[in-house]
Amino acid sequence: MRTIALAAVAALALGAAACTEAEQDDAQADANEAAADAGDATAEAADSLQEEAAQVGSAIAAGAGEVAQEIDEGTDRLAEEADEQKAETAADERGN
Repeated sequence: MRTIALAAVAALALGAAACTEAEQDDAQADANEAAADAGDATAEAADSLQEEAAQVGSAIAAGAGEVAQEIDEGTDRLAEEADEQKAETAADERGN
Protein backbone atom coordinates (compact mmCIF):
# COMPACT_ATOMS: atom_id res chain seq x y z
CA MET A 1 0.00 0.00 0.00
CA ARG A 2 2.84 2.36 0.91
CA THR A 3 4.55 1.61 -2.43
CA ILE A 4 1.41 2.56 -4.35
CA ALA A 5 1.12 5.84 -2.44
CA LEU A 6 4.77 6.68 -3.04
CA ALA A 7 4.38 5.89 -6.74
CA ALA A 8 1.35 8.18 -6.96
CA VAL A 9 3.20 11.03 -5.24
CA ALA A 10 6.21 10.52 -7.54
CA ALA A 11 3.96 10.57 -10.62
CA LEU A 12 2.34 13.79 -9.45
CA ALA A 13 5.72 15.37 -8.80
CA LEU A 14 7.00 14.39 -12.24
CA GLY A 15 3.81 15.65 -13.83
CA ALA A 16 4.12 18.97 -12.03
CA ALA A 17 7.75 19.29 -13.10
CA ALA A 18 6.84 18.54 -16.72
CA CYS A 19 4.19 21.29 -16.82
CA THR A 20 5.08 24.52 -18.55
CA GLU A 21 5.06 27.77 -16.63
CA ALA A 22 1.83 28.77 -18.42
CA GLU A 23 0.18 25.53 -17.33
CA GLN A 24 1.36 26.09 -13.77
CA ASP A 25 -0.03 29.66 -13.88
CA ASP A 26 -3.37 28.31 -15.16
CA ALA A 27 -3.43 25.73 -12.41
CA GLN A 28 -2.69 28.42 -9.81
CA ALA A 29 -5.47 30.62 -11.22
CA ASP A 30 -7.87 27.66 -11.07
CA ALA A 31 -6.86 26.97 -7.48
CA ASN A 32 -7.35 30.64 -6.55
CA GLU A 33 -10.79 30.67 -8.17
CA ALA A 34 -11.77 27.49 -6.36
CA ALA A 35 -10.64 29.01 -3.07
CA ALA A 36 -12.68 32.16 -3.74
CA ASP A 37 -15.73 30.04 -4.62
CA ALA A 38 -15.30 28.07 -1.41
CA GLY A 39 -15.09 31.33 0.55
CA ASP A 40 -18.29 32.59 -1.09
CA ALA A 41 -20.09 29.32 -0.33
CA THR A 42 -18.93 29.49 3.28
CA ALA A 43 -20.21 33.06 3.62
CA GLU A 44 -23.59 32.08 2.12
CA ALA A 45 -23.86 29.13 4.49
CA ALA A 46 -23.02 31.35 7.47
CA ASP A 47 -25.66 33.89 6.44
CA SER A 48 -28.24 31.14 6.03
CA LEU A 49 -27.40 29.65 9.42
CA GLN A 50 -27.63 33.07 11.06
CA GLU A 51 -31.08 33.63 9.54
CA GLU A 52 -32.28 30.21 10.67
CA ALA A 53 -30.93 30.79 14.18
CA ALA A 54 -32.82 34.09 14.37
CA GLN A 55 -36.04 32.36 13.30
CA VAL A 56 -35.55 29.61 15.86
CA GLY A 57 -34.88 32.23 18.53
CA SER A 58 -38.09 34.07 17.64
CA ALA A 59 -40.09 30.85 17.76
CA ILE A 60 -38.64 29.95 21.16
CA ALA A 61 -39.42 33.41 22.53
CA ALA A 62 -43.00 33.25 21.26
CA GLY A 63 -43.47 29.76 22.68
CA ALA A 64 -42.01 30.76 26.03
CA GLY A 65 -44.36 33.74 26.22
CA GLU A 66 -47.34 31.51 25.48
CA VAL A 67 -46.28 28.96 28.09
CA ALA A 68 -45.81 31.72 30.68
CA GLN A 69 -49.33 33.01 29.95
CA GLU A 70 -50.82 29.51 30.29
CA ILE A 71 -49.01 29.01 33.61
CA ASP A 72 -50.30 32.35 34.86
CA GLU A 73 -53.86 31.46 33.88
CA GLY A 74 -53.53 28.03 35.48
CA THR A 75 -52.24 29.42 38.76
CA ASP A 76 -55.05 32.00 38.76
CA ARG A 77 -57.61 29.18 38.38
CA LEU A 78 -55.95 27.20 41.17
CA ALA A 79 -56.01 30.24 43.45
CA GLU A 80 -59.72 30.77 42.74
CA GLU A 81 -60.46 27.11 43.44
CA ALA A 82 -58.48 27.29 46.68
CA ASP A 83 -60.43 30.37 47.76
CA GLU A 84 -63.72 28.63 46.96
CA GLN A 85 -62.61 25.56 48.91
CA LYS A 86 -61.68 27.72 51.90
CA ALA A 87 -65.07 29.42 51.78
CA GLU A 88 -66.86 26.04 51.63
CA THR A 89 -64.80 24.71 54.52
CA ALA A 90 -65.56 27.81 56.59
CA ALA A 91 -69.29 27.51 55.81
CA ASP A 92 -69.26 23.82 56.79
CA GLU A 93 -67.51 24.60 60.07
CA ARG A 94 -70.06 27.30 60.91
CA GLY A 95 -72.95 25.00 59.96
CA ASN A 96 -71.86 22.19 62.31
